[in-house]
Amino acid sequence: MLKIGCHLSASAGYLAMGEAAKSIGANTFAFFTRNPRGGSAKAINEKDIARFLEFAEDNGISSLVAHSPYTLNPCSAKPELREFARRTMADDLARLEYTPGNFYNFHPGSHTGQGEDIGINQCADMLNSIITDEQSTTILIETMSGKGSEICGDFSHVSRIISMVERKDKIGVCLDTCHIWDAGYDIVNNLDGVISEFDKIIGLKNLKAIHLNDSLNQRGSHKDRHAKIGEGYIGKEALFQVINHEALCNLPFILETPNDMEGYKNEISILREAYLH
Repeated sequence: MLKIGCHLSASAGYLAMGEAAKSIGANTFAFFTRNPRGGSAKAINEKDIARFLEFAEDNGISSLVAHSPYTLNPCSAKPELREFARRTMADDLARLEYTPGNFYNFHPGSHTGQGEDIGINQCADMLNSIITDEQSTTILIETMSGKGSEICGDFSHVSRIISMVERKDKIGVCLDTCHIWDAGYDIVNNLDGVISEFDKIIGLKNLKAIHLNDSLNQRGSHKDRHAKIGEGYIGKEALFQVINHEALCNLPFILETPNDMEGYKNEISILREAYLH
């Protein structure tokens, strides 16, 4: 069965997210751990989480992909911003142990003029400072579009960060179709080649989730503007190939398309119909 969902609002709590996911035919979902444009987080409601965990088990909901705030920059030139990212992510990991065994996705950041090497090293250093042996959450480095001084718009950046992480069983990758297309990887005409390159450079064993998005931009634009499925330059047929690729088909897919809930329900239905496994 296709494992697919979308970003849901965490403001009403875990159980509400689970019920919303079920209502649109989703069996996984993503959510921001706190305000995506800030640093505040709601207090943990253990009763709500307990009800959600029971609901999720009863309804086949799993492989949640929590998302760190957009404001975090683990490789900023400003030490105080790097420390803010480190402190926030460490707190997120502690909170996510209430829903154990899932994923925590983050943007690796922008080196802000320091250069790629320094940015990559700083990101790896931060991960080593927050990952613990005891955590059950797998941290996912997101592939990026390479806009500005953003790192991880190239598979080699991701590989270098993973190579420096000490607890490799706690780290993985979330591949964003819009981002890698905008970064220059041709998943429309050469999906097999892109997946082979990913495997050679990063390793498919490290790929844990996929953000399934179309793109408003032409390939190699180094921008980051998502489109609805079939309404961008990647196109519906290419994204159908992504969900059906033998190396990808069993991963959780998260829609980050510009939709309301009815739009997500429609996209999930279309993708389920196109799923061949």
